[in-house]
Amino acid sequence: MRSIPLTFCAAAVVAATLTPASVALASSGSDHQRVSPSRATLSVSPSSVGPGGKVDLKVDGCKGKEARGNSDAFVSEARFSPGDGDALFAGARIRSDAEARDYEVQVVCKDGKDGKGTRASAVVTVVQRDGPAPVAPVSAGGGGTAVLAGHAAHQEGPGTVHAVIGLVLVAVSVVAVVFRGMRRRRPAGD
Repeated sequence: MRSIPLTFCAAAVVAATLTPASVALASSGSDHQRVSPSRATLSVSPSSVGPGGKVDLKVDGCKGKEARGNSDAFVSEARFSPGDGDALFAGARIRSDAEARDYEVQVVCKDGKDGKGTRASAVVTVVQRDGPAPVAPVSAGGGGTAVLAGHAAHQEGPGTVHAVIGLVLVAVSVVAVVFRGMRRRRPAGD
């Protein structure tokens, strides 16, 4: 009978511990987004890339299933296609001679037969590479993106929040196992 209150207390501790961590992780996104007056949003990932690199584009809020995107940083026009849900997706290659600076990305959705449509924009930052790297890196092993590790693409391992969550989960598990073992050792007449 004592295990039921213990279970609820353990669940409350775990929920209280995980809530701040999930909020912090949700708000730590690094993609540049800008909302146009028409409520369409454009996401560029990664938001910083070297010349010759590739970015993924996602636009939400288009009424139609087609869109086209342009930027002075792109090799060619990005053509969007439908994906899961209502979002449209495209990929774009950054010019190998692009200067290190911010570039605006403009997307126009083809919403009707008249060719007019919803517009959205975002920013992609081209960063300078520190050393020689391939002009068009392959997706297989990182290629030229390894140079970007010192810039915005660097991501560290688990931090303090993850360590605390792990310790709390281990403590709750140990307590549950100990109480369950104590309950089984009691004589049947109790």
